[in-house]
Amino acid sequence: MEQVPAKKERRLTLVLCLATLIAAFGSSFQYGYNVAVINSPAQFMKTFYNKTYYERNSDYMDEFALTLLWSVSVSMFPFGGFVGSLMVGPLVNNFGRKGTLLFNNIFSIVPAVLMGCSKVAGSFEMIILSRLLVGMCAGLSSNVVPMYLGELAPKNLRGGLGVVPQLFITIGILVAQIFGLRSLLASEEALKRLRGWDDVGPEMEEIRQEDEAERAVGFVSVLKLFRTRSLRWQVISVIVLMGGQQLSGVNAIYYYADQIYLSAGVKENDVQYVTVGTGAVNVLMTVCAVFVVELLGRRFLLLLGFSVCFTACCVLTAALALQDTISWMPYVSIACIIAYVVGHALGPSPVPAVLITETFLQSSRPAAFMVGGSVHWLSNFTVGLIFPFVQVGLGAYSFVIFGVICLLTTIYTFLVVPETKAKTFIEINRIFTKMNHVSEVHPEKEELEEFPPSTRGQ
Repeated sequence: MEQVPAKKERRLTLVLCLATLIAAFGSSFQYGYNVAVINSPAQFMKTFYNKTYYERNSDYMDEFALTLLWSVSVSMFPFGGFVGSLMVGPLVNNFGRKGTLLFNNIFSIVPAVLMGCSKVAGSFEMIILSRLLVGMCAGLSSNVVPMYLGELAPKNLRGGLGVVPQLFITIGILVAQIFGLRSLLASEEALKRLRGWDDVGPEMEEIRQEDEAERAVGFVSVLKLFRTRSLRWQVISVIVLMGGQQLSGVNAIYYYADQIYLSAGVKENDVQYVTVGTGAVNVLMTVCAVFVVELLGRRFLLLLGFSVCFTACCVLTAALALQDTISWMPYVSIACIIAYVVGHALGPSPVPAVLITETFLQSSRPAAFMVGGSVHWLSNFTVGLIFPFVQVGLGAYSFVIFGVICLLTTIYTFLVVPETKAKTFIEINRIFTKMNHVSEVHPEKEELEEFPPSTRGQ
């Protein structure tokens, strides 16, 4: 078979660049925006909740009820993400990657209308429902965009383009933090509508071969994904990395950044600026990840990132415990949070989605993203719901839990996760074939046993 010239394989075409930027901005930006937008207007919205409750019942909510209602409002977004993740497989298999992203506009426009009408209607329930729906939008986009871009990109650009969605997530977070500045915008959050989609040119030969095989054997269901021995370590790795990504506490920082900085001793008027600064650092380091992921590799960035997060959690715990006895400890706390954000932006945030694309073939990729997305959003939901109560109960020691999870994920990555940079999908699958101790009659794995002859042994 005629090989694609190396020069063409390395080339980043205008069409591929446009597809990447449009997909990432139209979908991933919104995800990041809605992660952080709930933080800055928290007090304003709690006041609205209490006022609405009073108008209905002639009494105000107690502190526990208000905290619980606010936690539900925050955590409805990741719970919606979980629901959206469960929809990935059916939608992708029926409408395709591009069609699913276009369909996803529904879960962007409807919650925008609900949120805009909630104040006039005097209904905090509309806010909670809109958070659920926009979470479904994020759940779909956070899985489908990396899948789509990973399939479009040649292997030497796959890592960099795979990180671009995470870059736009961090940009969305930063924009939400800037809009949250009381000197710029002192009203409710706003949701942006997804943009249109630009089509792309012919896919690589490897993608064409996978597509032929996909039509021949059909799609792998989630149940079959767990039952297939040759996919065992891939599935376990997806669960561990996606769980570690969220349970390591990154979204606790974005959901409750102001409260964390206040507890670290930052003055109330200065908190918003520290939060925006943290968001800017997040964007900058994710830009770096786009360029170094192909140079340093996925495995190295995961090890580096989780190690930095573990160290930051340990030092932050000590700093919070000593902040009342040593005057300069609040500065150490701020430095630890920034270091944590740097570490997470380099590896744990962007790399797991890239690895899902690389370690599964097209027939099993939608099911793999359903599993990974479900773990991601359930973990996100758990953190968003219980962190305020953990913070009240454990105080300075809240981040010990996150530190332990970072350490365990680092150990797992070191022992199990292989390097995948500069490898084709088939080469990566051969690595896992050996790890899973399955027959190498078809080195492309059990998943490929029924491939048509034209796609075998090429």
